[in-house]
Amino acid sequence: MQDYQLQQARIYTDFSGLNALKNGARDDKQAALEEVARQFESIFLSEMLKSMRKAGDVLAEGNYLNSSQSEFYRDMFDSQMSLTMSGGQGTGLADALVRQLGKDIPGADKEGAPLASHKAVLADYERSMPPLSPRLPERLEKVAEVAADKRSEAAAEARVMPEQFESPEHFIRTLLPVAESISEDTGIDPKLMVAQAALETGWGKHMIRGDGSQHSYNLFGIKADSRWEGDAVTITTTEFREGVPMKERADFRAYPDYESSFRDYVAFLESNPRYRDVLASADQPDVFARKLQEAGYATDPQYGEKINRIMNRDSLMTLSVNDGAGE
Repeated sequence: MQDYQLQQARIYTDFSGLNALKNGARDDKQAALEEVARQFESIFLSEMLKSMRKAGDVLAEGNYLNSSQSEFYRDMFDSQMSLTMSGGQGTGLADALVRQLGKDIPGADKEGAPLASHKAVLADYERSMPPLSPRLPERLEKVAEVAADKRSEAAAEARVMPEQFESPEHFIRTLLPVAESISEDTGIDPKLMVAQAALETGWGKHMIRGDGSQHSYNLFGIKADSRWEGDAVTITTTEFREGVPMKERADFRAYPDYESSFRDYVAFLESNPRYRDVLASADQPDVFARKLQEAGYATDPQYGEKINRIMNRDSLMTLSVNDGAGE
């Protein structure tokens, strides 16, 4: 540590020795501690000399030899002298600091020597992996079995969903729980989504099916335009052109289940800028339905009013309240 660069830290105008002191502290903590203690003692001596000079300045008032230049060079001399004084025998302050602080050097013993267990760099740490438990393969198999059971249960729940509904009450009881789970993520009122699905499908009695009776599970009448990359079915639908109903052939999106239809409905609204104002009214279902019509979701001029009538009918409200009370 007592090399040329470190010794430069004892020269007042040379700062390179301070960098050497900082870098050397990583390799030899005890030597670094000793040098820092000397630097601290130098600061102490410098402050003491300043106090002495100030006391003498009172007697030197009016002396023509005093000037700002002479005071500047005097301060430089005092700073260098304090470094020189602390570098020799000093006043004993540095030795006292080393004795006090040397006991708590991380990774070093009381003498300052590095401990054998001290980890200085990343390469000093053990890299071997702990032995694997012999029961690990068995536990992995159990995890795989539980995951397979969950997938089977989810598939079974999807299969029991009816393709046709017997009544509005059957429609609501089946789809309202699905809408409620989607509502937790989106904030859109579940009753509104069920009411819109009821309007689009005639309470599930007029589900969209392809020419080969392929079930689409499409609850919201979303068409398969150029942006859609999934399955689709083609049917004849009624569209209003300038208030006149007309029959047209159109492609509609097809889903594997009703939950996918609900989720795509939300994604469809969120991905279209024209429905931004609609989604802003998610906490006001009546306003939501009206703005949905105004944004051009459907060509029926009474589309929003019909959704509100369905949403506010007694059967939908009663079933929703009863389901919430049973949770």
